[in-house]
Amino acid sequence: MERYYQPEIECASRETILAWQNERLCKQVKNVWDNVPYYRRKMEEKGLTPDDIRGVEDLHKLPFVTKDDLREAYPYGLVARPLRDCVRIQSTSGTTGKRVVAFYTQHDLDLWEDCCARAIVAAGGTHEDVCQVSYGYGLFTGGPGLNGGSHKVGCLTIPTSSGNTERQIMFIRDLNATILCCTPSYAAYLGETMKEMGLSPDEIPLKAGIFGAEAWSEEMRRSIQETLGIKAYDIYGLTELSGPGVAFECSEQSGMHINEDHFIAEIIDPQTGEVLPEGSQGELVFTSITKEAFPLLRYRTRDICVLSRKSCSCGRTHVKMSKPRGRSDDMLIIKGVNVFPSQIETVLLAQGYQANYQMIVDRVNNTDTLEVQVEMTPENFSDNLAQITQMEKSLVAALKAMLGIYAKVRLVAPKSIARSEGKAVRVIDKRKI
Repeated sequence: MERYYQPEIECASRETILAWQNERLCKQVKNVWDNVPYYRRKMEEKGLTPDDIRGVEDLHKLPFVTKDDLREAYPYGLVARPLRDCVRIQSTSGTTGKRVVAFYTQHDLDLWEDCCARAIVAAGGTHEDVCQVSYGYGLFTGGPGLNGGSHKVGCLTIPTSSGNTERQIMFIRDLNATILCCTPSYAAYLGETMKEMGLSPDEIPLKAGIFGAEAWSEEMRRSIQETLGIKAYDIYGLTELSGPGVAFECSEQSGMHINEDHFIAEIIDPQTGEVLPEGSQGELVFTSITKEAFPLLRYRTRDICVLSRKSCSCGRTHVKMSKPRGRSDDMLIIKGVNVFPSQIETVLLAQGYQANYQMIVDRVNNTDTLEVQVEMTPENFSDNLAQITQMEKSLVAALKAMLGIYAKVRLVAPKSIARSEGKAVRVIDKRKI
């Protein structure tokens, strides 16, 4: 029997959802026009005023917002409320080390937590459950979002954050955790570790998992479900829009319902920006229609997917998005962290290297690995092993400071990385996703 956190919203008729979207979109456009000079300029450049937007059918007229806009407007240029009304920021890494900083009013936090609560209930969660949140806390949205959602549902919440696997397993077993929230690769790692400890799925109290923040395959889902004896649900979100809970899977596990009372989704052709008909594969674009502090209109996510309005056996009426099938830019998600080749270049140039490098991404024992091979320049070339080790160490530290994750560095001789005609092959991703 399917349960809902807010049945009157999650199962609302299409007409009702559209009416909410029309009204909230017009209000949001007026809000940004009045309170965000950056937006007003973008609209004026297109010859638009709020009167030109009467509902969802006019959405395509509005300009897109991209990561470049976030970088240009950093830190306060897109904030629509006085800072005294904002109670929190969350943040994610941007393309060149300038972080994306998103602002929240208390109302924004409440709505975000509602979205995460819907995801937990869709995964079978009730106030009887013990929910272990093993996403990172702090600036990353994973921990705080699911933590708040778990409280709203009334679960006993274990805020373990990420890492310290022995302690994670101890709490799962001693406190009888029934729902696990973390990245899929960490869930797989926990499962493998428990298997090595001789625990069978029947001896693990977990019944469901809510896994997101990185790409994962159906094979990986099956493997996690078997090892942990659970049902594994996907969740999707972006810091720019709030965080996890923009969309979530239901018991059907065939795509994620987008919370359309808060977000309007479009699919566009990444090259032309043209809106594509339903069922087409293209780039996902979101408009946040209820955010107060940091409302983004037509934000280009760079995620490639398909939207479907086929009716769902779970009874929810909100549109479904497929798992992202790749990206229209060069961003990689490694260990749940956004990594751009341009960030690596920034570090190399600052350290006196040229931008001749290759990133090799792999997944070993269900954990992402990153190795960066860097060509030495003729000036800093050396065959002194101690010196090379020292140079590699200082690059490892600089990359860790920029990316927030460990990358192995291997210095190689000048001109030893293959040059290709046209675009250099910067990234070799060996993960089977």
